[in-house]
Order: sequence, then structure tokens, then C-alpha cells
Amino acid sequence: MHEMALCEGLIQALEEQARAQDFARVHKVFLEIGALATIEPDAMRFNFPIVAKGTLAEGAALEIDFMDASAWCMACSRRVAVKRHGEGCPACGSYQLQILDGAQMRIKQLEVS
Repeated sequence: MHEMALCEGLIQALEEQARAQDFARVHKVFLEIGALATIEPDAMRFNFPIVAKGTLAEGAALEIDFMDASAWCMACSRRVAVKRHGEGCPACGSYQLQILDGAQMRIKQLEVS
């Protein structure tokens, strides 16, 4: 269950930002998770309040948005949308795809005080 570790890393990032930007409380965290990130949103929602207990994010809401994934097809030289790992290019069928985005998780926005 790597979502617990991801939540711990998220809290560390929030604490670093709190020091850098001088805020004391996090009220809401907006995450963006890529379609290829292999992260279970329900597991993130379950683990976040557990990990946040006793931190500046205790009681904070966690909002998750999803980001489409795209890849560069080396065969047809196009940027194409992909929905999962291992699928072929929707334009030409080639499997020579280089993932460009959609495999990451990032903090999109924070509500703080």
C-alpha cells in the first residue's frame, strides 16, 4: 500500500511549503493524479486523514482531480492520448510510445491560513 507513503511525502511537502511561505494551517489540498500514476484515489482519501493527524493538515479536505495522459509516438511522430500502460498508438497502432505526462501526482492548489 504505497498510498500511505505518498501521503507521508505529501505531508512533508506541505510542511516545507509552510516554512517557506509562512502559513500555519492547511484547510484543503487539491491533488492532480495522472491516468498512468498507478495511485488509488480511494486509498489516498483513506490514508490522508490518518497521516495528517497531529500535523498542520489535520482535518484538511483532500480533493483529487485526474489528468489525462499523453505520449509521443515514435512511429508516426504524433502526440497521442493514452489511457493505460501497454496500449498501442491510437493513430497507427505502434507500441513505440514515450510517455510525456500523466504518470505523476502533484499538488495543484492549497487553501491555507
